[in-house]
Amino acid sequence: MTLPKTVEATNDESPSTHEGVVRSTWQARLDELKLTFLTKDGWIGDYDYVYLITPNIWPLNKKYKDYRAPFYGLNDRVPVLLTLLLGLQHALTMIGSIVSPPLAIASGAFHFDTAMTQYLVSTAFITTGLATALQVTRLHIMRTPFFVGTGLLSVVGPTFDILPIVFNYAALQYKSGECPTDEDGTQGSCPDAWGACLGTMLCCVWIQIAMAFVPPRLLNKIFPKLITGSLLTLVGVYLVGNGLQNWGGSSNCHGGDGFYALCPNIAAPKPLVWGHPKLIGLGFSVFVTIVIVESIGAPLMRSASVIIGLATGCIISGAAGYWSTDQLQQAPAGTFLWVHTFKLSVDGALVLPLIIMFACQAVSCIPDILATAELSEVDIEGTEFNSRIQGGILCDGLGSLFSALGTGPPMVSQAGNNGVILLTGCASRRAGWAASGFLVLMGIIAKFGAIFASIPPSVLGGMQVFLYSTIAVAGIRVLALIPWTRRDRFILTVALGIGFMDICQPDWFQQILDYNGPDTNLVGFEQGLNLAVETPFVIAAIVGVFLNLVLPSDKGGLPRGAYGDEQKHPVLGTAK
Repeated sequence: MTLPKTVEATNDESPSTHEGVVRSTWQARLDELKLTFLTKDGWIGDYDYVYLITPNIWPLNKKYKDYRAPFYGLNDRVPVLLTLLLGLQHALTMIGSIVSPPLAIASGAFHFDTAMTQYLVSTAFITTGLATALQVTRLHIMRTPFFVGTGLLSVVGPTFDILPIVFNYAALQYKSGECPTDEDGTQGSCPDAWGACLGTMLCCVWIQIAMAFVPPRLLNKIFPKLITGSLLTLVGVYLVGNGLQNWGGSSNCHGGDGFYALCPNIAAPKPLVWGHPKLIGLGFSVFVTIVIVESIGAPLMRSASVIIGLATGCIISGAAGYWSTDQLQQAPAGTFLWVHTFKLSVDGALVLPLIIMFACQAVSCIPDILATAELSEVDIEGTEFNSRIQGGILCDGLGSLFSALGTGPPMVSQAGNNGVILLTGCASRRAGWAASGFLVLMGIIAKFGAIFASIPPSVLGGMQVFLYSTIAVAGIRVLALIPWTRRDRFILTVALGIGFMDICQPDWFQQILDYNGPDTNLVGFEQGLNLAVETPFVIAAIVGVFLNLVLPSDKGGLPRGAYGDEQKHPVLGTAK
């Protein structure tokens, strides 16, 4: 017996007919469960599983040269085995983007100990799984036209936008003495600073939740592609520098002394100076593996190229003796949210940067939702699509709210799993629910988080440079969609110019506002301004949005698709 591909919706008030026998709704659902879990077609179906593991190398790929995988829509019935395989694949695809923000926050900003770092990684997995499940499910808010979630196979994960804010805020806290610093200059653990970030996020995330009820057309008018593209580019370029610090050994030991005189520290199994060829080689093993897998790997491998590259780097570094198993042995078997807690507070210096971050996230997720909807073969315009955008923004906001309550970083919709949909032809929400389950399970198993907390920074750096570069590329892709009028070029020049100033010379603004008096309110105000100005995408957003609103439209600009002076001087050989 072959299962029908589409699951038909049933009406609770009317019976359904099957093989001439009138059955009640619960009986029909029972039959559905029997067909799914008690038949070969329900478990395996007729999907060509060999395609998923066939490398893209001739002659192995000869059979699948022109092969197109069967497409499964949002509510189509998918065999159980394929659901589990693709759910795991979506989860593996997200691992790199899930672990990078908490690891950067724990080790690069606030210098947490191993136990706290493991906990933050596990927290990110759990909150990501729960937020993704909500995004995929799409709940209707009673007696309103609004939804929570997109109802698509669109995943939600920790945002990278929080990292520039956290890095600059941590630097201010250590400089002011709010975070501890040893006599030899070694910066100690500062959990209260992360507590301030969490508390301020809980106050500021409501701007994103409120923006979910604003029509998408108005959001795009205030934050057009011109703005969102430039912000993504700045965030990506800024973070690539941080990833490169880890690639060389660790951001802590770059020019460090005392405990961080060597990389990653003097207590590591094989400490070396920052930038040592062996450390560079460890990161390069990750980077080059990603390139090789993407070039010749099977579909399952290509969509998980980042985690395969990370695994390769881990194997090489472990065999070379750069790993310490003490952290894995000391990690508990299981964990959950609130195992570690932080002292919540609100710091005025964080308010403006976080408001801008949440406002930008409300708009930057729209292209990701659009891409997922297009791959899912659903409407990408009209009322239904607008409701998906509204639900996606609201789900991101609520996900960030819940994540902050659970001591984790804020959340945002991501399109990193779209490659899995494209390669496998499966956009079914069942795969999304399976992925959510796997992610929550990964978070509960504390040993899993301990693995990432134990990975040498050089190995993580190779992965981070690749991931952060994808953010910059995403920004460039968005900028490619604008008409590039003279007005657009002027706004980009000003906004990117100031943003790149922060990246190239981070301390350029430190001497402009340097108040050291007794007025604590004035000190907090100064820190807030410094944080806003010295965070590249924040100051670029302020300048870009202002110029976009006040500058008149450039009616005399070149039409869309025209570049340079081709209107006056056509390319030789082209027809007139």
